[in-house]
Amino acid sequence: MISPLAHVDPAAKIGSNVTIHPFAYIEADVEIGDGCEIKPYASILNGTRMGSGNKVFQGAVIGALPQDFRWKGEKTYCYIGNNNVIREHVIINLGINPSGGTHIADDNFIMANVHLGHDCTIGRHCVLGNGVTFGGSVKVGDCVILSSNSILHEGSEVGDWVLVKGGCRISGNVPPYVIVAHNPVSYFGVNAYIMRKEGFDPDVIDDIAKAYRHVYQSGTSVFNALKRIEADVKEGEYRNKIVDFIRRSNLQIVAVPVDLE
Repeated sequence: MISPLAHVDPAAKIGSNVTIHPFAYIEADVEIGDGCEIKPYASILNGTRMGSGNKVFQGAVIGALPQDFRWKGEKTYCYIGNNNVIREHVIINLGINPSGGTHIADDNFIMANVHLGHDCTIGRHCVLGNGVTFGGSVKVGDCVILSSNSILHEGSEVGDWVLVKGGCRISGNVPPYVIVAHNPVSYFGVNAYIMRKEGFDPDVIDDIAKAYRHVYQSGTSVFNALKRIEADVKEGEYRNKIVDFIRRSNLQIVAVPVDLE
């Protein structure tokens, strides 16, 4: 299953039923789980820890050295979960601190020419469109769609079930279950179509929409909007996730006018 034309360091740990195509490059301090496929000219570099069932396409570089002056050559890591598709010419950097690292969870589809900077974290079932770019320490939750050529600046965070439209620049925190678009970034409603397709209860979607009407359409501050949500929307998992995300972000979320923050 390993082509003699591939370079696989003898010290690399390769699981069972792994296919490594000609001209792939695997360095020594690499772990690749069962059932993975590494296409020609893909590079899996030192510090990469990869789970099972992943497909890495031509020209991708996993575990590239961080592009950050704070990194001084320490031993750092990049963790890839299970059943991810990593398409052509994707670059995923290592972390900059030994105790952290870049973390990609399970079942993600990462399209061509995506660049994920150091210490980024991506949840499960996400889709990253062609040319998506992350700065360092970006956090993305579960079931997020980032359309082509969107940019997430360093330290940004995106909550669960968010849709970011193409070419959008994110410099801040996007709360869960919303659609954002344009530059500067604007709120475009709740991600209801996708959530309905995935089986969300219509009443839950209505409650989420009601919560965001207080945040984005009531003309009040985020602080007051949270008070209104707690008074007007019945407590539950999804309401609590919205409130907790906004509080954890110190009330600093995207698409809110500065004078209303």
